[in-house]
Amino acid sequence: MAVTIGIALCSVACWFIVQGKLYDLQRVQLDDILPPPTVQQALTCAGDPKASLQASKAATAAIEARDPAFSAGPGRGADSEFLSADGSQVCLLIGSARAIVVVPGDYDVLDQPVNQGHFRQGSYIDGTPAMIRVIHYYDRHAHTSSVMLLATPLTEVDRSLQQLALLLVGVAAIGIAIAGVTGRIIARAALKPVDDLTDAVEHIARTEEVGTTIPVHGNDEIARLSGSFNSMSTALAKSRDLQTRLIADAGHELRTPLTSLRTTVDLLIRSDETGRPLPPDTRSKLLGNMKAQMQELTLLIGDLLQLSRPDSPRPGQNVATVAFHEIAQRAVDRGKLRGPGLVFNVELDPWFVRADAATLERAVMNLLDNAVKYSPPGGAIDVALHQGRLTVRDHGPGIPSEEVQYVFDRFWRSPSSRQLPGSGLGLSIVAQTIQDSGGQVALGPAEDGGPGALAVVRLPGAPEPPPNVPPVLPRD
Repeated sequence: MAVTIGIALCSVACWFIVQGKLYDLQRVQLDDILPPPTVQQALTCAGDPKASLQASKAATAAIEARDPAFSAGPGRGADSEFLSADGSQVCLLIGSARAIVVVPGDYDVLDQPVNQGHFRQGSYIDGTPAMIRVIHYYDRHAHTSSVMLLATPLTEVDRSLQQLALLLVGVAAIGIAIAGVTGRIIARAALKPVDDLTDAVEHIARTEEVGTTIPVHGNDEIARLSGSFNSMSTALAKSRDLQTRLIADAGHELRTPLTSLRTTVDLLIRSDETGRPLPPDTRSKLLGNMKAQMQELTLLIGDLLQLSRPDSPRPGQNVATVAFHEIAQRAVDRGKLRGPGLVFNVELDPWFVRADAATLERAVMNLLDNAVKYSPPGGAIDVALHQGRLTVRDHGPGIPSEEVQYVFDRFWRSPSSRQLPGSGLGLSIVAQTIQDSGGQVALGPAEDGGPGALAVVRLPGAPEPPPNVPPVLPRD
């Protein structure tokens, strides 16, 4: 539609421009014709243009009968006609072949200076269109004023304009047809990625097979949309894979304590059914084992619930400005209870952060639990907080370089530590909590090259909250 309107407007404008130029040429031709000084001896006059034309033809025929060599017509390239000032007579030059239709406004030119006038479009008495110049004419010999009409036919001009109109209509129709076909082809090619994207979305909605991608070509908006869809589809596939793996790993981790619990319960029930009670030491050991397995299940379920939180804090969570050094100190105090034979070297500088105090303390506690678990008896654990950088260093066996990349994966446990208690989710919770708080965490070999592992947590600082000053009560 836009191309059609554009071509139509251009064609119409072109036609009017050409018409104006051709009419201007006709006016220039008429303007170049100078009125003769006198024509009284060569005029035939009558009361109207038709009668004057008949009289002119009769006079011309009489003259040609006497002088065959007589050349009729004014020979000026235009037809002329004279109107008396009082409007009673219309005069034509002898030999004129056409008479001009007179309109009342032609006499208004008598109010203008001599040889001045205007142009108008009119016609001959036979209906032929003409360009007419109306002039205030003054005969120097007769000392009379009259109206002089000079006219040239517009037949050729109108024919040329008609041919131009047909040509423009044909060219416009061809142009519109070509533009329509080309636009359809280009639109189909340009929207092909959108069709592919729609097919991919419908395929995912129908089959729930996330991860489907479409080819991306170019760098325009559609290519960006396709790339964004591919990124979203890949992220969904990765999320589903992580979810599937989490469920599988959780099922695997839950199966071990449940199997142990079922075995222990079956043994206790069988001893009661058979009437052969177990020795007190054995029964006490089995009950202790059950308690340990239940504690492991409780820990595992708590870790799973912790990991089920969204990755971004939600409105309503207890996110506030908290003292990171105080949280670390509380975690160290709890860690000392879990490792009574260990030495804790603590250096904590004041540092305030925006975080959930409970989850942040649990993250620090998980790092300390990891250090306590791998520390040798009587070993030392170094805890330091300087400028938002918390380090936890143990002096245990350390982490092999090939296992560093897996330490924060869910349910991952080093082959050398599978016999130790734990669910394999503690460090995953640490990573998620620190990321939710806008920080970074890393775990690897000690920086000095010595034995043990070093955990590093970096959290951005926050302005220290104002102290809670009690209100001053007025005196009596």
